[in-house]
Amino acid sequence: MSPVKAPGMLLNAGPIALRLQRAADAGPEGPGQQHGWWSAEQRAARRAERDERRRRRKNRWTPGNDVCLLENGEEFFPAVFEAIDAAHEEVLIETFIVFEDKVGHALRDAIVRAARRGVRVTLLVDGFGSSDLGAGYIQALADAGVHLYVFDPCRRVLGVRFKIFRRMHRKLVVIDRALAFIGGINYSADHLGDFGPQAKQDYSASVRGPIVAEIREFMLRQLRDQPRARQTDLLPAWPDAVDRAQAARQAVPPPAGNAETIFVTRDNHLHRNAIERHYRAAIRSARQRVVIANAYFFPGYLLLRELRRAAQRGVDVRLILQGEPDMKIVRAASLLYEYLQRDGVRIFEYCERPLHGKVALVDDQWATVGSSNLDPLSLSLNLEANLIVRDRDFNRDLADRLTRLMAKSCREVPVTPGRRWPLLHQAWTTFLFHVLRGFPVWAGWLPRHAPRLQALAGPPGENG
Repeated sequence: MSPVKAPGMLLNAGPIALRLQRAADAGPEGPGQQHGWWSAEQRAARRAERDERRRRRKNRWTPGNDVCLLENGEEFFPAVFEAIDAAHEEVLIETFIVFEDKVGHALRDAIVRAARRGVRVTLLVDGFGSSDLGAGYIQALADAGVHLYVFDPCRRVLGVRFKIFRRMHRKLVVIDRALAFIGGINYSADHLGDFGPQAKQDYSASVRGPIVAEIREFMLRQLRDQPRARQTDLLPAWPDAVDRAQAARQAVPPPAGNAETIFVTRDNHLHRNAIERHYRAAIRSARQRVVIANAYFFPGYLLLRELRRAAQRGVDVRLILQGEPDMKIVRAASLLYEYLQRDGVRIFEYCERPLHGKVALVDDQWATVGSSNLDPLSLSLNLEANLIVRDRDFNRDLADRLTRLMAKSCREVPVTPGRRWPLLHQAWTTFLFHVLRGFPVWAGWLPRHAPRLQALAGPPGENG
């Protein structure tokens, strides 16, 4: 079946749908050859996969990786486009935003060139962040054989985009099973300095080593687990069931460096607070320093408490937040300033241009880079991905860059002890503070819909 004929592929299938799909996946065996929904061969394969997952959970850190920090579009875009041009087999991309500007066109040209020389290219964009892609852009991808998928398409009504919650906010790339990119940079010209005063300050990372296999497996699973996706040649077919675990191990790239890493994702099912838990655990263990640079900062009470406790025990805790916000709601973070400063947390506002980064470091080894902000949307609703890194070299590189940022482009927010605010202002800020800090709890009560993954382009001959 053509990908474009599928009206949508449910990402939140219920238990009945999952059982029906499992039965369909079981193959041509009749009921007499199966026990329940799975054959004995398939159950053995599933047990092997479960054992492999348990082994990974027991030792979450994946050693042998090389992680390189990339700052802004000037470093990120050339690295990604050169990697795509060098690809021989496969290019997988997930992103929140692709704009039809010079960066979006450069991405299109790179993946079109790759597809035309026989590379299997899959691009997944978010329906809210990339809602303005034109027919000509999409047709160019389709003509070249690029597989373009849209997460939960979002149409404008009277010029307004709805469905702002539970968006696919990840920014991931995997090239030929050997190289990955992860971070917060979208494919838009506002990540380049020549964009002007509104150019964003942001970070990403390139990764080589065994962790790339885990990132790739995750990206493929987001597509392959959908019932309709299995009916296309969008993805390479799985090997026989009994060989899955062995094939996965064989696909792991060899060691490339000394960094230990954990690939962490956030979803609305099994990993609702995984990224925040890693932040809290790292801050709880801090003995020397904590530096967090985050564009949209309004975390829940538990993370705020860990920051205050770290400062109370003498840890140098510094926050780099937006001083020139790209959205008015960002100013809500200022409600937290006095609350944090009275325990010794130092707050710096980046004033050169909008800050879009999502990075942090603790002491001299731990660091993270990814797509997750520390605000209610990222921590409670959106689909996010971060890389946790334990490596002195990467930590030092990030620390040096953030230190320069604070020295040259930030102003430290002065502590104003005993400042008295008007009564109405105090009442409003107290109300807003408690509403926002409790967002992770009551966000789950918001109305839900089943997000769809819609195919917009595929190889010639599959669109009819």
